Amino acid sequence: MESKTENRINECISHLDITYSYQLAKQMETHKTNPVLGFRTAGSDAEHKTGDFLYEEMKRIGLQNVTKDEFWLDSWTFERAVLRFQDQHGELHTCQMGAYQTNFETDGFETYDLVYVGRGTASDYEGLNVRGKLVLADINQRDEWWINYPVYQAYLKGAVGLIAVQTQGYAEIDPRALNAQDIAGPEYAPAFSLSRQDASYLKELLCPEDPAVSHPSSVAVELNASSWVERNRPAYNITGYLPGTAASEGDDRMILLSAHYDSYFDGFQDDNCAVSMTFGIIKALIDSGYQPRYTIAVCALAAEEWGVCDSKFDWSTGAWNQVFRIHPEWQGRVIADLNFELPAHAHNTQDAIRSTYESADFLKHFCENITVPKEAYPDGLTVLAPIETWSDDFSIAISGIPSTVNDFSAGPFMETHYHSQYDNEEFYQEAVYRFHHELYGRLVLAIDRAAVVPLDFGRLFQAVKASVDPDMCGRTGAGEEELLKKLNRAGKLAEDLYDRVKAVNHRYGELLEADRENGQGEGTENDLRKLERCCREFNRRLLYIFRKEQDYFVRLNWHDEVLFPQEAAGSNLEAIYKALDCLRQGDAQGSLDAVYGIDNNRYAFQFDREVFRYFTEYVLNQPADRLKWGAGRIIRHENLFELVTDLKNAQETVGGHGADLKNEYERLLKVAGNQEQCYRDDIRYMEASVEKLIGQMEECLKVFDREVQFS
Repeated sequence: MESKTENRINECISHLDITYSYQLAKQMETHKTNPVLGFRTAGSDAEHKTGDFLYEEMKRIGLQNVTKDEFWLDSWTFERAVLRFQDQHGELHTCQMGAYQTNFETDGFETYDLVYVGRGTASDYEGLNVRGKLVLADINQRDEWWINYPVYQAYLKGAVGLIAVQTQGYAEIDPRALNAQDIAGPEYAPAFSLSRQDASYLKELLCPEDPAVSHPSSVAVELNASSWVERNRPAYNITGYLPGTAASEGDDRMILLSAHYDSYFDGFQDDNCAVSMTFGIIKALIDSGYQPRYTIAVCALAAEEWGVCDSKFDWSTGAWNQVFRIHPEWQGRVIADLNFELPAHAHNTQDAIRSTYESADFLKHFCENITVPKEAYPDGLTVLAPIETWSDDFSIAISGIPSTVNDFSAGPFMETHYHSQYDNEEFYQEAVYRFHHELYGRLVLAIDRAAVVPLDFGRLFQAVKASVDPDMCGRTGAGEEELLKKLNRAGKLAEDLYDRVKAVNHRYGELLEADRENGQGEGTENDLRKLERCCREFNRRLLYIFRKEQDYFVRLNWHDEVLFPQEAAGSNLEAIYKALDCLRQGDAQGSLDAVYGIDNNRYAFQFDREVFRYFTEYVLNQPADRLKWGAGRIIRHENLFELVTDLKNAQETVGGHGADLKNEYERLLKVAGNQEQCYRDDIRYMEASVEKLIGQMEECLKVFDREVQFS
C-alpha cells in the first residue's frame, strides 16, 4: 500500500505534460539572428526576444515574482555568412557558413582570394602569402586543438579571416554539417565554419588528387558576411519562483532548476528541451496543487555558449553572473541546483546523474528507488562525480551551491550532432524525455523533503586521498603522511556529520508522513516546524563547508579538466621524468613525446611563439572578471617553447637518436625542480586546507548537538 507521501509524489508526476514541453522547445526556435541557420547568441536581439517570451510563459504557468535579471557581457550577433565560388567545372556553388564570435562585415558580396593552409599550423604557411586573403583550414577540435589557435595564427600571418572545416571530432553526422563552438580568443581575428562537402569543391581546385594536374595557389571567392561583437552589453537571466511555505516562517532556503536558452543553430536539444523541461516540471507541481516547503526557483540562463571576449573561460557567462553578481545571496540559501543539458536524447545505454562528490551518496540512494524504462536506458541509471566544466552547473557549484546535471558529454551525439544544424527534432526521443521529467521531478520532491542539505563530505576526502600518489610524494620529498592522517581524521568527522544528516532527514520524513496520515495534526505540525527551525544554523554551516571545499580543492588543468590542486604538478612531473630519461639516452623524439603532455606545451609544437604566448598570458595575466569561473583555478605554468624548438631541431638533425642533449637535459632538470616544489607546496596547502575543514566540521557538530533536537 502506498504511503501518503508516495501518493502525493505520484499525483505530481501524473500532471507532467511532455507534449507541452516539446511544443515549448519548438516555440523557442522562433527568434534567431541568422534567418537560415538559427542562432540565439549572447546579448543579441534574438536572445532578448526569447528571454521576453520565457518571461511571459513563466507568469502564464503560475510562477511568481518573475524577473529579468540583468547583467553585462560581450554580445555577439551573427546574421549571415554566405560563400560563393565556381568549381573546376564552372558550376556556381553558394554555401551557407557557420560563424564564431568575431567581427567581419561586408557590403554585400565582396571578392577575396582564398588559400588552403592544411591544418592551419605555423608550418602550413611556409612559402605562402596569405596577407589580405581568406584561408581554409581543416580542424579536429575534439582531438587536436581548439579553434582559437589556427585562427590567431592566420591573423598573425595577415589573413583577413579563417574558414574552418571540421574533419573529425564534431559534426560528423553528415558531410553537409556545419559546426560552431566558443572562440576562446579575440574578436578581431575572424573565423567561419564550412561543411566538409562544400570544402571538398574548393580543395579540388586548390589541391587536386592528381599531382600532375597544375593548380592555383589561391582561388577567387565571394563572401557576404555580417558578424559582430559588442563589448559591455546587457543580457538577462529569466527567473521565476514557486514560493515555499517555509518562507513565511523566515526560512529562505531554495531549490534551483536551471538551463540555458542561448543556442547555436536551432538548439533543439542544446538547450531548448532542457529549458522547456524545467518549465514542464514546475508546471506539473503547480497544476497538481503541490506546495513546496522550500521555494523553488526556475532560471532560464542566458549566454551559456559564449559571453565574454578573449577569454579561455568564455562560456557559462550567464550562470556565473547569476550566482556571483546578481544573486550572491543565493550562496548559503540554495540547497541544490538541478541543471539540465540535452535531456531529450539518450547519450548512452545507461543514464547518469553527474554531481559534486558531496551529493553522490544521497543521489545513489535516491536512484535505488527509480524504475528506469528499458526503452530509454536498457542499462539503468548511475551517479557520476565530480562535475565537469562543460555546463552551467560548474559555475553554480563553485559558488557553494550543490549542483547536478543529467550527464550528456560521453555519448556519440557530441561528435555527430552537437553544435550543428542537425541538432533538431529528428533526433528527439520521447521515452528519454519523459523519463527525465519524471526522474528530476521526483528528485525535486525528494530534496524538498530534506530538513538539511544531504551532503556527505567523506566522499570528497576519499577522492582527495585516492589522488595522493605515495611514489610521487616520495620522489619529490612532499611527505604525505601528515596529510593522510588529517584526511583520515576529516573522513571520520564527515562520517559523524553525515550520520546526523541522515538521521535528522529520516526523522523529518517520518514527521511529514505522520502529518499527512493524521490530517495536519497540530502536535505533528509543531514538531515539524520545531525541527526545521533548529536545523537552520546546522544547514547553513553545512553549505559553508561545501563552499570552502570548492575553494580549497577544485582546480583545472589547461584542458579544462577538473582535478585536485597537486594533480597538475603530478601529471607534469610524470611527463618530465619520462622526458629526462629519454634525454639521458639521447632520444630527442621520445623526450618530445613526453614534453607534449606538460601544461599547454602541446601547442608549442604546431604554432608560432606569439600564438603560444598569447593564449598562455591571457589565462595567467588577465583580470578575474574576464576569467569568470576559471579565475584562480590554473595558477602555474611551465613555458617550454624554447625547449620544444631545440628538441625538434635535434630530432630533425639526427633523426631523434644519438644527439648531444646535455643542455636540454639541464634545462628540463630545472623545470623538474620547479614542479617538485609546486608539488610539495600543493601537498602542504591541502594539509592546511583539510585542517581548516576539520575545525569547521567540529564546529558544525557542536551546532548540531547544541541546537538540533529530535527523538
